[in-house]
Amino acid sequence: MTAATADTRFTIVTLNLWHDKADWPARRDVIVATLRDMKPDVIALQEVLQHETLPNQATTLADALGYRAVFVSADAAGAARRYGNALLLRDAPIDEEAILLRPLDDYRTAARVRVPVDGHPVDVAVTHLHWQPEGGAIRHAQLDHLLAWLDARPHRDAALFVAGDFNVPSDAPEIATFAARYRDAYDVMHAGSRQDDPAHTTLNPAFHPPLRIDHVFFDPARATPLSVRRLFVEPYAPDAWASDHFGVVATFRLEPAP
Repeated sequence: MTAATADTRFTIVTLNLWHDKADWPARRDVIVATLRDMKPDVIALQEVLQHETLPNQATTLADALGYRAVFVSADAAGAARRYGNALLLRDAPIDEEAILLRPLDDYRTAARVRVPVDGHPVDVAVTHLHWQPEGGAIRHAQLDHLLAWLDARPHRDAALFVAGDFNVPSDAPEIATFAARYRDAYDVMHAGSRQDDPAHTTLNPAFHPPLRIDHVFFDPARATPLSVRRLFVEPYAPDAWASDHFGVVATFRLEPAP
């Protein structure tokens, strides 16, 4: 692997899939068509589901896009029904690992992959934190565990991105320690935007009060955001949406390791 140069670009998408709600086959086709045109380096997915009559949604999307899927779940590997997070990759990962976040009884996971981007190693993690509004202490514990796990990864000189559904805005108190290390790309590119502004929400106002809870965090020493925007912000048919969340796509310039 070689050092990143000023010409190295990296694009990541994060999207909460809304598991198999509504018309999944129609939603699947809309998601595939949009992502196929974009060709991001990595796609981070949350609320990925499989069961007896539903093939793993991440694998289905990966197959349609010509990507590779890395799926992580708190459910047993042999279980018919599994629910979790996934990373879809344009290229084969250099390595990968996953954890069950503490507290273990909340059944939350994180996965990390190292991928080559124009020959440069990049680490990408996906997670989905505790959902209840009063669960700040649980999210704080999950992020502390996530930070310690990421700090222990081998070859920490690789640029790192952490994407997913954090279930709270980036200025929530439980994210403060995490946000002291990593920056939210949307905050940087849309400075001054309110987290509950319908023009910036990632919770789809057709289903939820507006709030931006889906994030792409990055190490500011190793990457500079060039563009960040929301995806799937319009219905694909009357009252039909790709998800109850909007996606986020962020493009970065990778910076050389210090």
